[in-house]
Amino acid sequence: MTVRGRTVGSILGQVRIARPIRKAELERGDRLLVVTENSVYSITVLEDSVYSVRGGWFDRHGLSPVRTSIAGCTWGGSVIKVDIVAAHGLRLEFANRILTSRIRSIHVIRSGKRDAYGLRPFDVSELLLACYGPHWETAAAA
Repeated sequence: MTVRGRTVGSILGQVRIARPIRKAELERGDRLLVVTENSVYSITVLEDSVYSVRGGWFDRHGLSPVRTSIAGCTWGGSVIKVDIVAAHGLRLEFANRILTSRIRSIHVIRSGKRDAYGLRPFDVSELLLACYGPHWETAAAA
């Protein structure tokens, strides 16, 4: 019988393949749309390590929007990458220990010009593009 295990090195190597969104890459006002196997989360960067989160578990429990931090991303076990907000194939873990299902897609909407609150206006087509991808116009016309 052959036992196969994953080393920490091989797990960390997967992070490069998983196209991670690192916390250090995000600025105040940036938004992420994270689509998991079971839910959709809208995450807005409020300040360093503090996010406004809507959707998924938080919606189902009537808590949206919630101000929280993100612990990082995990493969479902005890190894966690604390410098990552989201990565394809991994699970997002919030500060309250809520763990999402595997991430299927991530869309980042950069803040651009900011108003007094650190937020920028965006048009509907930008939101539809983030939610449904580049072919949203074709789907909407059908």
